[in-house]
Amino acid sequence: MTFPDNHKEIVRMLMDGKFITADDTLFESLDKKRDFYKGFFLQSFGYELIITLDYIYLVSDETQENTSRDIAIFFAILCYELDKDGKNFLTELRHAEFHLDDIADYFKKSSWTDVINANKQLNTPENVRRFVSTILTKRNIAIRQGNERYTFTKAHKLFIDFAKELASNTQNESNTDMH
Repeated sequence: MTFPDNHKEIVRMLMDGKFITADDTLFESLDKKRDFYKGFFLQSFGYELIITLDYIYLVSDETQENTSRDIAIFFAILCYELDKDGKNFLTELRHAEFHLDDIADYFKKSSWTDVINANKQLNTPENVRRFVSTILTKRNIAIRQGNERYTFTKAHKLFIDFAKELASNTQNESNTDMH
């Protein structure tokens, strides 16, 4: 059987839990063969391939994955603290570079201490630094720009959209309870 160009690299990246973002050359290769890859990942591994305009990733119903939860918590707290600091967090996440010390400082000063203390990956400044420099870069959610500075890829949008959906559902439940 002949596989599409870059097949091994595409499979390796996605199976490692990485996002393939629109600015990656693999994105176009995969997008051109989207029907093949949707069937390939579903039949081979039982994973659903999700393709958006900005990124591609795999989803499985069988995972007990805490890392996605931790990433969502990370972005929720970072966005809250950026907003509290008078910054447009959506613009910041899209365009700004973040120094690890600044990110760790936001968490250290955050009022979300119960959530932060309950999370082993985020409960100390060192753990926050490690989380960004290893977990987020490994998944292609953050890119090291050098000198402990990072930018976020378009994959961060998944976690922001999840937070929006969660907030909307919570608001709807709250409105339903009032009636």
